[in-house]
Amino acid sequence: MTDTLQTLPKVALSSDDAHQLELLRAHRRAHRQKKLPKAQALPEPIEVVELTRGQKMADLVAATMGSWRFIMVQSVAIGIWITFNVVTGVGTWDPYPFILLNLLLSFQAAYTAPAIMMSQNRQSELDRRHAQNDYEINVKAELEIELLHEKIDILKEQELLALTQAVKDLTAQVQALSQRASS
Repeated sequence: MTDTLQTLPKVALSSDDAHQLELLRAHRRAHRQKKLPKAQALPEPIEVVELTRGQKMADLVAATMGSWRFIMVQSVAIGIWITFNVVTGVGTWDPYPFILLNLLLSFQAAYTAPAIMMSQNRQSELDRRHAQNDYEINVKAELEIELLHEKIDILKEQELLALTQAVKDLTAQVQALSQRASS
């Protein structure tokens, strides 16, 4: 079997596919090296993305305001605000149209919306990177599988040729034995 493997012809992809596969293999090797412990890693600096104070704050605002706890607390606070101003009657500091409450909620929305958008944009960029990484892995797997299929096809062809030759040899031997037996 080792003789058969050594005599296998090289399986070739198109030049573009072969170049793409080599780039993806190199990219994966470099990516794996970054995950190794420092003693085994290449001397290249590992790029660690440190979040800025603004990014951390945007993430905190998005996590806080996007929670059920915040919705419940704010709903209770608004309910208390409205109840207090309706029950206390005439002379309250925010009577019925609740203009101050509307101003506070508008102020809150004006400041939280951009913070939430910043957090979502950063998360979208992370998702794009993950999608690109997944795409590269899928392309590499596809090319590797294609190579394996070609290698298996070559092995099958060689095995079929060897079996055909063995059948021819056995047929010749059977005919020779038949001729000897008949003479």
